[in-house]
Amino acid sequence: MAESPQTHNKFDLTILGASGFTGKYVIREALKFLNTPSSPLKSVALAGRNPEKLAQSLKWASHPTPPPSLSIIKADISDPSSLLQLCKQTKLILNCVGPFRLYGEPVVAACVEVGCDYLDICGEPEFMERMEGIYHEKGVERGSLVVSACGFDSVPAELGVMFNSRQWVAPGAPNCVEAYLSLESDKRIVGNFGTFESAVLGVANVEKLQELRRSRPRRARPAIPGPPPPKGSTVEHQKKIGLWAVKLPSADSIVVRRTLSALTENPGGIAGVNESNERAERRKNFWLTVKPAHFGVKIGSKSLLSIIRIITVGMFIGLLGRFSLGRWLLLKFPSIFTLGWFRKKGPSEEEVRSASFKMWFIGRGYSDVSLASQGNKKPDMEIVTRITGPEIGYLTTPIILLQCALIVLSQRDNLPKGGVLPPGIVFGPTDLQERLEQNGISFDLVSKNPSLT
Repeated sequence: MAESPQTHNKFDLTILGASGFTGKYVIREALKFLNTPSSPLKSVALAGRNPEKLAQSLKWASHPTPPPSLSIIKADISDPSSLLQLCKQTKLILNCVGPFRLYGEPVVAACVEVGCDYLDICGEPEFMERMEGIYHEKGVERGSLVVSACGFDSVPAELGVMFNSRQWVAPGAPNCVEAYLSLESDKRIVGNFGTFESAVLGVANVEKLQELRRSRPRRARPAIPGPPPPKGSTVEHQKKIGLWAVKLPSADSIVVRRTLSALTENPGGIAGVNESNERAERRKNFWLTVKPAHFGVKIGSKSLLSIIRIITVGMFIGLLGRFSLGRWLLLKFPSIFTLGWFRKKGPSEEEVRSASFKMWFIGRGYSDVSLASQGNKKPDMEIVTRITGPEIGYLTTPIILLQCALIVLSQRDNLPKGGVLPPGIVFGPTDLQERLEQNGISFDLVSKNPSLT
């Protein structure tokens, strides 16, 4: 194998945008694993436009202990030479600078150019699909692995679908898996302003996403037993989990579809750059247990009033996000137009600590896959699984991002050589689920019902 430019790097990973709301929590999570006995993480750098703010974030993240001596590197998205120099010094970039459709591409370009690996916490479909179209082939050529959506968007969805799918033992098979996300807190739930800004810009650029998809070759579609599930009502009352729910226009379903397409195009998954025969066999056996299914996501609440509130906020974003004055109003007064769910200063530490999530996965399918070919035979089996964890934006996202990073650093030979790929196809056959379970995110089988009525 040709010598990688990564062999001369000073740092195992560099956190870019470490002074932002999410970035400082990522620093705090990284410090838990820095120079611990079993961790591959021996050197970390922080990068961004303002070294003073980076130092303040490090101090905040290390409190109450004194901040460790980490390298702080000045780098600016608008200065490609600074990004190239940054990437030449590190094995792996963790990019926390969003919205990614505005600021992400220069970082991806620099990583691919020098063969540096890249992970981010993006939940923006247009950015992810555009980066795949532009940089995938060069990433493979240069040995740069580029994986977006390595946070709450969209690893719980990816691993959650796989976890539910793997409960279906032959001859059974799923037809669809519907996820229901419930956000819970003893305090007020306050979202990340960057997430809100990305959503607003996503509405503004929806036509660009459609145009991008029309311009690219159609991806392979997996063979799923039975007909597509009916659309159902706008508002659903899912009694078995006690939630009212409405469709959530998140990146999750798109990212899951990208993984299923990649798996259809690469049965047995994508080979590791230097994996052993034993590891290759384990990878292929893992993917044999994953059965494709239609997938969708809904956001749920125990209160119908909360669902009406969600719909109202969605209408504000959908209507005002289509024109410049409307976007200005949304981004200038987020607390007003989201009824208090998003604000520029973000949540307090107490609000973060008190929040948690539950993500239910209700899989419906056939006790025997042969039933799917019998006319209009409806699914006769249901499997319910669940993922639970802490607050999604500032606790769960850094946990996931760091565990993905530690896998890249410690298991690089077992991962694809490079290219722009979704997290599921990269991390599915690794020990990511077990790592998350060791860090406060649980996966549970709730029920198996062999006879749907």
